[in-house]
Amino acid sequence: MAVSSEDIQARLRQGGRRPWLHSAWDFSKRKPLGAIGAVMLVVFILIAIFAPVIAHNDPNYQFRTDRLESPSTDFWFGTDSLGRDIYSRVIYGARISMYVGVVATAAGTGIGLLLGLSSAYFGGTIDNLLQRLMDIMFSFPSLVLALALVAALGGSVNNVMIAIAVPLIPGTTRLVRSSGLAVKGTPYMDAAIAIGSSPIRIVLRHMLPNSLAPFIVYATAFLGAAILIEASLSFLGLGVKPPAPSWGRDLSGEAVRYFEIAPWMAIFPGAAISLAVFGINLFGDALRDVLDPKLRGR
Repeated sequence: MAVSSEDIQARLRQGGRRPWLHSAWDFSKRKPLGAIGAVMLVVFILIAIFAPVIAHNDPNYQFRTDRLESPSTDFWFGTDSLGRDIYSRVIYGARISMYVGVVATAAGTGIGLLLGLSSAYFGGTIDNLLQRLMDIMFSFPSLVLALALVAALGGSVNNVMIAIAVPLIPGTTRLVRSSGLAVKGTPYMDAAIAIGSSPIRIVLRHMLPNSLAPFIVYATAFLGAAILIEASLSFLGLGVKPPAPSWGRDLSGEAVRYFEIAPWMAIFPGAAISLAVFGINLFGDALRDVLDPKLRGR
């Protein structure tokens, strides 16, 4: 059921009186798994930011006398076939994965938010054109569309972000459009139009607040998917260029060739991908339960 802008503003005022630490503690008590996921996400973000401090070595430096070394006190995650410190590469790889995932998700869902609100508000021809465009984009699986875009644009960090962001647009557009249409038929929207409120005011004060909760949940859920897509593209050789450290690229090539004698080359980058996506999914599921009125009591 749609919520009026006055109700949302009242809730925001009530929430503003509570310290954010108190709200975080309430969330942790209600959704402990979600809190664990949020902590995991924050940890990976901090690792990405402070990688030069946390890493032991230059991720591209080759210790030629220490190739294929097993995990030890000198090399916590061992070394690869070129003698590079896998621990340092995993730490620096978090920078690529988190940067690409966060920026691509923000760009894709942000564009989808604007298109969804425009489609819901204007309706008519604009709505039909936008929805048919979304239908065309929906006809391509996300990974296939990302592969096609990277193949056309070339492998670089910016192109990978574009390739990941574009498949996120149609889903976000449809989600925000449905929320906007639910608000558009309410009496207070008719009243706002009757008193001469501008389109921008109507969209920002009435339609946008009712679309934020599902939008935030959707964006959080697809952050994990964006990291997986980036790792998949890098694994296939279409992601960031070597020798830049990347979780997906470190899983391919030499890691596959030497897996029987040096399994740590694949285990630790794979574990980093799994933990990052797992933490994001835990946090996203808990956030959905908290923000969805139908699930709020569970």
